[in-house]
Amino acid sequence: MKIAVLILAAGSASRMGEAKQLLPYKNTTLLGHAIYQAVKANVASVYCLIGANAEVIKKEIKQDVQFIYNPEWKKGLGHSIATGVNELEKKGYDSVLIMLADQPAIDTAYLNVLINTALKNPESCIASGYGDKLGVPAIFPQLLYQELGKLSGDVGARYILNSGMENLIVLNTKNKIEDIDTPDDYKRLLRK
Repeated sequence: MKIAVLILAAGSASRMGEAKQLLPYKNTTLLGHAIYQAVKANVASVYCLIGANAEVIKKEIKQDVQFIYNPEWKKGLGHSIATGVNELEKKGYDSVLIMLADQPAIDTAYLNVLINTALKNPESCIASGYGDKLGVPAIFPQLLYQELGKLSGDVGARYILNSGMENLIVLNTKNKIEDIDTPDDYKRLLRK
C-alpha cells in the first residue's frame, strides 16, 4: 500500500501575525519539525502544500520534501486539501495521510500507529480523536479522494471525519493534538 503524507502549510497564519510555519522550534522550524517527523515515518513520500509565503518557505526548508503549490490558498483550508489530494491522486497513491504544520506534539511514533492501522484496514479512514471531535492527522483511502477533492472554503477534512461516515477507525491521540495558532500558543509551547 502506497501512502503519501500531505502536510498542510498554505495559510497566512493571520492569528499569529507572521508565518508560523517558519517559527523556530527545537533545531528547526514548526514546519521543519513536522517534515522531519513525517520523513521518518513508514510512508512512500512526503509532500508539503504551500501557498502564502511560498518562496520564503521553499528557501528556508532544507529537508527532503516535495512541494505542491496552491496559488489560490486564500480560498481556504478546504481548497488547499482539495488541491493537494487532486495532485496526489494523479501520482497513484492508495492513501493520503493529512497532517498540519502546526501540531508539534505529533511525532513519528504516532504517525506510524496511524499508518500501521491503515495497512491492516486499507478501506477505512483512520482519524485522530480528541474530545468529542475527530480530526487530523488522519489517513484517507483512495475511495475518499473524490469527496476530499470537493472541499472548499475553510471546510477542512474534519467536516468529512465528523459526518458519521462508515469504515472509520478513531485513534486516541493521548494529548498530542495542540495547534499553534496564536502568539500565546507559541509561548506556551516554548515553555514546555
